[in-house]
Amino acid sequence: MHITIFAPSKVHLLEIAGIRDALFEANCKIRSGPHYTVELVTEHGGVAATASGVNYVADASIDTAAPNCDTLIVTGPYGLPARPSGQVGRWLQDQARHSRRYGSTCTGAFLLAHAGLLAGRRATTHWEYADRLATEFPDIQVEPDWIFVRDGPVFSSAGVTAAIDLTFALIEEDHGRELALWVARRLVVFLKRPGGQSQFSDALTAQSAASSPIDRIKLHILEYPRGELALEALAEVARLGPRQLSRLFHAELGSSAATYVELTRIDIARRLLEDSSAPLKTIAYAAGFGSTTTLRRAFMRRIGVTPTEYRQRFQTAGSGAAGKDESAADLS
Repeated sequence: MHITIFAPSKVHLLEIAGIRDALFEANCKIRSGPHYTVELVTEHGGVAATASGVNYVADASIDTAAPNCDTLIVTGPYGLPARPSGQVGRWLQDQARHSRRYGSTCTGAFLLAHAGLLAGRRATTHWEYADRLATEFPDIQVEPDWIFVRDGPVFSSAGVTAAIDLTFALIEEDHGRELALWVARRLVVFLKRPGGQSQFSDALTAQSAASSPIDRIKLHILEYPRGELALEALAEVARLGPRQLSRLFHAELGSSAATYVELTRIDIARRLLEDSSAPLKTIAYAAGFGSTTTLRRAFMRRIGVTPTEYRQRFQTAGSGAAGKDESAADLS
């Protein structure tokens, strides 16, 4: 199974090393099925410098690289990449056209976008540049808080270390969850990192050092989504009056407390729908919704799809078949 990694100038070493190390570990364990062969390609080949100054030697240039690959992974440089040359753009288009799947890590999404390879697709990139990607390429549905996104044959991942998360997902797709989990354990990292780009996600960020009233409330909501989370109850946790807490929510988060609670519960439900095959009733309970009806209404209001439709679109590989009761729970 041939994997082509395209690296622009000043790439993060961890991106290309993380991908290659994860695939190397997978090869060590594969007993049946295709092994991975990896080719690291730069525009001109030869010795190149990473963003940190470490030099590496590319396996090929775009002129000498294998004409076809199973998987094309386009990595990103430090900061925003320059628009690729016409030759690189055409090479990316040709490689993507003949591959089974293709995608990007970090700001590599901009290189694919410039080549027209993300048009009409869902994608993510480093959190710092997600708004820029959405603004420059309005035909891309940017998901700023996702570790990685899969849209048909196209994938993309967030910042530097998310390239490893993405590689685990590809290994799981190719060889199953058991191998992906084994590789994750070998590298001592999560198979599926909890949350989204969680250290920057508003709805799922609640640092353990809760230093302000709003911090304490965010942590409380995340830890007790099934608890009593009306404004008056939250005010007691924050040791503030309800009106004062309401003003703080609007000033610091731009929403009401009730809206924030619902969005947090939806985020919890989203992760459970993506990563498990638990019945909708179980997910509704775990996320703090009183019933599947309430869960469904919240999803329709905030996301525009039912929980079952969301699971069908975004459930990750290896999380299992949908529960038997889901079609019945998808209420009319």
